Amino acid sequence: MTARPPGPGATDAHLPDSPPPAARTGPVPETIDPLAGTASTQLIRLVRDAAVRAGAGLDRIGAIHGVNEHGSRGELDRVPMRSLVALWEMLAHLGPGAGLAVVADAPLGRLRTWDYLVTTGTTLAAALAAAQPYHRLVTAAAEGFDLHDHGELTIGYRTTAGEPAVSSVINEYVLAYYLRRAREGLGRPVVPARITFSHPAPREHRALTDGFGTRRIEFGAPADTITFAAADAQAPLQRADPALAELLRSHADLILASARPVPGPLDEFRTALAAAIDTGEPGLGAVAARLAMSPRSLQRRLAEHNTTWRHELDLLRYRRAEDLLSSGLTTATVAARLGFTDDRALRKAVRRWSGSSPGALRNR
Repeated sequence: MTARPPGPGATDAHLPDSPPPAARTGPVPETIDPLAGTASTQLIRLVRDAAVRAGAGLDRIGAIHGVNEHGSRGELDRVPMRSLVALWEMLAHLGPGAGLAVVADAPLGRLRTWDYLVTTGTTLAAALAAAQPYHRLVTAAAEGFDLHDHGELTIGYRTTAGEPAVSSVINEYVLAYYLRRAREGLGRPVVPARITFSHPAPREHRALTDGFGTRRIEFGAPADTITFAAADAQAPLQRADPALAELLRSHADLILASARPVPGPLDEFRTALAAAIDTGEPGLGAVAARLAMSPRSLQRRLAEHNTTWRHELDLLRYRRAEDLLSSGLTTATVAARLGFTDDRALRKAVRRWSGSSPGALRNR
């Protein structure tokens, strides 16, 4: 049996990222949607950047699961909606105009496949109707995306964020996003026929009238919507390309079939720790920097997962030492690769971990 370093998490079955299976109290669903409750990393990056510009501390942002670059690699990576909502919470206090500011940093292509899906149809109405089944490319299925095409085209959005100030900034962003894409798709200024917000009128909303380009904004309405005049909704889009639109939908199907949530916080830490060891920087500060966190915040996160920096470092070094020694490398070489001062320090650590010598570990 392979020995384990002392400390928290003595067996894999009791490690925080390997909980015992929960008792089933009801029927098991036939299928489980791995993307349920997740959002795209492109949207996460967009809102994260806005939060940074608004003055949110990197420490605070880095503590949100999936927000740092290690957890945001491409369209196949998904981040929990609670992480996205946590970022929106950092913008909610800015009031009217915060959502518009996010859209100002979202040129066509920022949200990758979704951006092109909504701009390559024959008309704005046709493009959005064809794209609607793929709304999960950017956000969770529970987020409501409604279309009503009766000559005029009305887009409605219903966020699951419960806090009114947070839902207000999210809905403002969404409506402004579709206005920007309409303007980009048609290649000309577009003025909405009307805008409705479900939240009460703020004391000052000039930022909204300026940003949306209209005074036809209603507050306290039943829903959050943007309506385009028929002349805009039915006008041909400059980027209209039926073949490309079909290709994009096929690509979207592949993304939705292959995407998975990003690893949890402890997995992210272990990946960063392994990379730090590989580059010869297995220090607490270096690993914390990789995760865009302070050393103190990293230690707190590890404590929340019932483990410690020392235990995790020992555990990974021990596993690496087993592999490297078994491959025939000398103790001096292994010590250098794992960040020990010399082979004597490695021998001492192996003795502490396993109660035996590196030679015994090599011969297992």
